[in-house]
Amino acid sequence: MGWNEPGGKDPWGSGGKSPPDLDAVLKRFTDRLNRIFGGGGGGGGSDRSLGSGPVIAILVVLAALWFLSGWYQVDAQQQAVVLRFGKFHQITTEGLHWRPRFVDQVIKVAVTTERRYQTQPRNEMLTEDENIVELPLTVQYNVGDVKDYVLEVRDPELSLREATDSALRHEVGSTKFDEVISTGRAELSVAVARRLQSYLDQYRTGINIVKVNVQEAKPPSAVRAAYDDVVKAREDRERVINEAQSYANGVVPEARGRAQRTIEEAEGYREQVIAEAQGEAQRFEKLLTEYRKAPEVTRQRLYVQAISEVLGNTSKVLVDVSGGNNLLYLPLDKLAGADRPVKGGTSQLNNDQLNDIAGRAADLLRRQVASTPRREGR
Repeated sequence: MGWNEPGGKDPWGSGGKSPPDLDAVLKRFTDRLNRIFGGGGGGGGSDRSLGSGPVIAILVVLAALWFLSGWYQVDAQQQAVVLRFGKFHQITTEGLHWRPRFVDQVIKVAVTTERRYQTQPRNEMLTEDENIVELPLTVQYNVGDVKDYVLEVRDPELSLREATDSALRHEVGSTKFDEVISTGRAELSVAVARRLQSYLDQYRTGINIVKVNVQEAKPPSAVRAAYDDVVKAREDRERVINEAQSYANGVVPEARGRAQRTIEEAEGYREQVIAEAQGEAQRFEKLLTEYRKAPEVTRQRLYVQAISEVLGNTSKVLVDVSGGNNLLYLPLDKLAGADRPVKGGTSQLNNDQLNDIAGRAADLLRRQVASTPRREGR
């Protein structure tokens, strides 16, 4: 059974009534718009209102769409340059903003994002001492002034590349080859970054240089083998210099110490000789006084002292045996034992050793005397 047949269900919930007339609904909507926008309410004006109503509705819809399309969002890492009829109007930051569509133009730029530019791998240039070097580098930068970045320069990236090449060649042309290759790379990076930033500020590109990294400085491939030999020779020279310096640091202090010790020993020896000479002089003066008093006694005493000093420094004793033909030889060093050598005479032996030696010497002397025949008539 159809919904419009008797007993059927009306989808508008009106039972058996017919659906509303669309023309009547549109006419009522148009009349309301006419009343809102000042249209007439009766007579012949109703025909004119009916003709202009759809146009006004379309205009209202277009106005609503135009208004809604004017909203735009700026992210946290962005800034937006607003141009009104092609002329700078303002800079908007993070958040939701509205501008009149087709009147203002919005250009969004990521200002906090760090960008990167890298030169050609074989970027050859001439140093101060007229050597060719390959010096690729990387430039890290961001947008510092969004207005200058958008409006002042047609192509900021192209300006950055040209300014980088100019600053790099200027600094390398003022630096020697060895410094560029080895020791001066860090200073070169700082100098290039400083000069590049000055160029970009003069051009008003709005670009801020964060860091310049010199990746690898190397000679051209045609002469790289010869340069490697030069580098190796330079390293060998530095190694030999360091080894020599290390050896000098070890030898020179030791030699200075030995020299100082020799000087001190010489000073001590001089003081000793002077003191002994002065003591001998004083002793001789006192001995001269005693000699003048008793010459014979003094000579005898000096003789005994000299003999005592001479015989006291030897370990050999010769004994003249009365009534014999031979001299007796007493080897005191052997009598004292091989494990107890006599050094510097008997004065260094203790009492037990002296008694032992004396006993052995007496026994040996008795045997020698007993075995020696006596001479007749004595």
